[in-house]
Amino acid sequence: MSVVHTRFRSALLPLALFSLAAFSLPAQADWILNPQASELSFVSIKKNSIAETHHFKELSGSISDAGAFSLSIKLASVDTGIAIRDERMRNMLFDIAMFPSASVSGKTPANDYSSLPAGTSRIESLKFTLDLHGKTVELNSKVRVTSLSNNKFLISTVQPVIVDAANFELVAGIEKLREVAQLPAISTAVPVTLNLVFDRQ
Repeated sequence: MSVVHTRFRSALLPLALFSLAAFSLPAQADWILNPQASELSFVSIKKNSIAETHHFKELSGSISDAGAFSLSIKLASVDTGIAIRDERMRNMLFDIAMFPSASVSGKTPANDYSSLPAGTSRIESLKFTLDLHGKTVELNSKVRVTSLSNNKFLISTVQPVIVDAANFELVAGIEKLREVAQLPAISTAVPVTLNLVFDRQ
């Protein structure tokens, strides 16, 4: 066997081992939020009986291969359908100059989302923390995890998560909104719903 041929085989050996290892490794299991396909909505109730739905337009998040999840909400992206109300919420309620974002974090009880057959779903109970307006509170929720394909799944709330403004020192901001809008009352208990789509990284 020639020296050139021997050297050629020696050069190919590391490449072959690398290729074999790549096929042997498990698929990447990190998941990234698809913001265009996701939505976080909340309901405000004024005059004790008038409910209006709002949402945030800018979300980002991920779920690691170990099941740890995080979600970041840009509070300046609040969208109520009325520009002046958006501005008031940004400045009077959320105080985005000091608190530009809110975050949710926790760990899912199961993380084998890629093994869930497409078109099927399961219910999970989640414990998570909500960091909002400088306060961190632990909350619970039941969510439905639905496999959309091998590389995509949806997490949606089974029931709304009730966020109490008093736990985040937001009652004073709600009172400012009530006064400027000349309303008799605005509820301080806010139902929140999630529909989050994650793609395999």
